Amino acid sequence: MTQNSNPVAFEEWSAQGGRRIGVATLASEKTLNALSLDMVNLLTPQLRKWQADPAIAMVILQAQGEKAFCAGGDLQQLYKTMLEHHAAPDREDIRGNPYAVEFFEHEYRLDYLIHTYSKPILCWGHGIVMGGGIGLMAGCSHRVVTEKSRLAMPEITIGLYPDVGGSWFLSRMPGKTGVFLALTGALMNANDAIYAGLADYTIGQQHKQALIDQLLAQRWDSGDDHAALDGLLLQAQDDGASVAEPAAEPIVFAASQLRAHQDLINALCGKPTLPEIVSAILALEVEDAWLRKAVATLRAGAPASAWLGYALQKKVRHMSLAEVFRLEFGVSLQCAARPDFSEGVRALIIEKDQKPKWKHATLEQVDADWVEGFFASPWTRENHPLADLA
Repeated sequence: MTQNSNPVAFEEWSAQGGRRIGVATLASEKTLNALSLDMVNLLTPQLRKWQADPAIAMVILQAQGEKAFCAGGDLQQLYKTMLEHHAAPDREDIRGNPYAVEFFEHEYRLDYLIHTYSKPILCWGHGIVMGGGIGLMAGCSHRVVTEKSRLAMPEITIGLYPDVGGSWFLSRMPGKTGVFLALTGALMNANDAIYAGLADYTIGQQHKQALIDQLLAQRWDSGDDHAALDGLLLQAQDDGASVAEPAAEPIVFAASQLRAHQDLINALCGKPTLPEIVSAILALEVEDAWLRKAVATLRAGAPASAWLGYALQKKVRHMSLAEVFRLEFGVSLQCAARPDFSEGVRALIIEKDQKPKWKHATLEQVDADWVEGFFASPWTRENHPLADLA
């Protein structure tokens, strides 16, 4: 059964034994499946419907095209409303941009639903997976990356911070990996994603259809659909020939850069203050192209975003996931009400001149009161828009 709903397509595939697999396909290939409010508002009710249907054994979350699962949030409309809010009499009230309020509330609700979903969700994270795309993928119970997967949280480049629960999952990565990724937006390959805890299985893209055939041949009557899916994915990962014809050329999964550089990352990001961390990273003189790119991204990024991403990972250390989403909701609206976010979107996405003019040109110009202001909230715990997240 197919329901043709752009920009997300929904299907239900019949498996052996009569149960079905729900399939949600991001269908905005021209935008690299950038996550729009329309997408969010289609995905959330359908996922809830499938969760309540006992005939649905599991869900697949995938995307059209070979380039990207989801390259991040669709920021075009958000940019327009940020500029309007900045010029409005209520510009000091973070609730004064209704679109931003709706966008972040609905996106975070969807992300939280995925994190707490009772049925298996298989996310096929092929190609680019960035920002809001990682927000979708991170909470799925079974996360696949391929030889072409490229993941990143590059929000520092647009004057934002790693949101969509990023404060939570970055702070739980090995060593100081999360701090390094927040500051540098460093690109992760498939094995990096496994190492960082953002993915669970490495499977070649060419094996996808054969794996789907195995999913449809499964009876899904064992009483533990999560374990059944684990078994099929492990089989596909460990022995690709068991689910597909051998490839003419072997699939090569690059080694993890994060693992290879973990000692250096810990030394750099383990320094006692953020200015010392940033100075140490920027002082790196290495031939390694991956590290050089990370250094360049930090150097060009918004200094206030560096402070914010760093501060958030410290603040959320003992918070629940629901508490993190409530905190990030307010912080994201503060970002929308301040100049750096809109300026970053202008420079990198709208006008593409690659020359953002940040409010603070250097890290030293960012004062503590400015950073702390991002955590000011107009809501109490009881009347917060995300108060119902358990």
